[in-house]
Amino acid sequence: MDPIVKEFNDYRSLMNERIMESDNLVIKRLFNLDANTYSEGALPVKTKEMLGLVASMVLRCDDCIRYHLQKCHEEGVSTEEVFEVFAIANIVGGTIVIPHLRRAVEFWDKLKG
Repeated sequence: MDPIVKEFNDYRSLMNERIMESDNLVIKRLFNLDANTYSEGALPVKTKEMLGLVASMVLRCDDCIRYHLQKCHEEGVSTEEVFEVFAIANIVGGTIVIPHLRRAVEFWDKLKG
């Protein structure tokens, strides 16, 4: 696994564990709602992850972008598909999304090996 991908996953896991240790009911419910939102339903998981990627790019959240890129990779999204997702995000979000696009392409390349 690429060091950038490993560092992201290790930090995310560590901090999620720490957050869950707080035993805050609202936070637990929020995390549960998030997990359930991206589960199989009328839309397949692959589609939901691509939608999450677009939203994350438009909202300019690099951690969220990385998370959804990894999930897209796990769901078998092709490089051609991910670049169409990038195009939609940039049309919706405008040129301010371009710096996030650069980092997204770098992370995607790391995922693809």
